[in-house]
Amino acid sequence: MHREHHVTSSETIRDIVIGMSDGLTVPFALAAGLSGAVSSSTLVVTAGIAEIVAGSIAMGLGGYLAGRTEVDHYQSELKREYDEVENVPDQEKAEVKKVFASFGLSKHLQDEIADELAKDKTQWVEFMMRYELGLEEPDANRATQSAITIGISYIVGGIIPLSPYIIIHEAQEALYYSCGVTIICLFIFGYFKSKMTGQPALSGALKVVIIGALAAGAAFIMAKLITGK
Repeated sequence: MHREHHVTSSETIRDIVIGMSDGLTVPFALAAGLSGAVSSSTLVVTAGIAEIVAGSIAMGLGGYLAGRTEVDHYQSELKREYDEVENVPDQEKAEVKKVFASFGLSKHLQDEIADELAKDKTQWVEFMMRYELGLEEPDANRATQSAITIGISYIVGGIIPLSPYIIIHEAQEALYYSCGVTIICLFIFGYFKSKMTGQPALSGALKVVIIGALAAGAAFIMAKLITGK
């Protein structure tokens, strides 16, 4: 028996990817930048934790608002479709026929299907939402789940580049370990992200590493230029 295998939790994976990618990159760049300006790891840790807290809240809120916008948009379109099947049923039937005409069905079958769908307004509207507008009903709890997943993923990602600074007092020395640990984590994260999304794993991992390294390098150089150290 043929069985198809699909990723069923794509939205959760997407949220983890969003949170982890920013969580690994932004605090890493901040810590690298501060290491070019200060010698004490305590300042880097303090600023890093503050950024992780603010960043996780901001990212989580962004995910929540995106989820709520999707739900609100669906409900708005749903109400509009109900109004249209009630007030302009002939026009809506014509749109149903147009959908099935694109499938190559005969005019006779188009008329029969449109008449049959019109007997049940709920099914009719659901059909129009899916095939005319291309909208699937979103999970009402998705916004909250997305916010939590993105926020936690950001925190987990952010702690990784900051952890050497918690152990090592000298910021410059801690930076070397932070670079090593973060680059390894960026590579692993990029590898598995690419595998799950069906992209070439090695090239995807290298892209993630390059982006993180460029962000951290730019922040470090800018801090050096500003402070003149």
